[in-house]
Amino acid sequence: KKKKKTISTTVIETAMVGQGPRRLTVAAVPVLLMFLVFSDLSNCAGAANSVSAFVQNAILSNKIVIFSKSYCPYCLRSKRIFSQLKEQPFVVELDQREDGDQIQYELLEFVGRRTVPQVFVNGKHIGGSDDLGAAVDNGQLQKLLAAS
Repeated sequence: KKKKKTISTTVIETAMVGQGPRRLTVAAVPVLLMFLVFSDLSNCAGAANSVSAFVQNAILSNKIVIFSKSYCPYCLRSKRIFSQLKEQPFVVELDQREDGDQIQYELLEFVGRRTVPQVFVNGKHIGGSDDLGAAVDNGQLQKLLAAS
């Protein structure tokens, strides 16, 4: 009888510089990826470039992105709109990240606003909460969502 592979028995070979090959369980990969994504970029050389890359990657890699602050009522309204449309946005809570101020500055450079929320759909900047509401009312949001 063949033994079924499970996550705990599946491994990925990785090469560690100067340490030879190591085995990394597949279960550890998401943890490692989360660490890399959410690690403190402010202590790294080129942090501004990393923040810029994070913002651009978030916008280009996700159907819907909301740059938000968890306590902001306008941000909550934007999240609620997508919830009612049965859409799941990628939300970046700036107040819960050490690089939140840097991301907010990057948004100012990128779209000319540092207010939250800043909403993007299919890479297109929608704007803030009022802009999102207007896009729903005039059908623009539904067209953008259908285009993906």
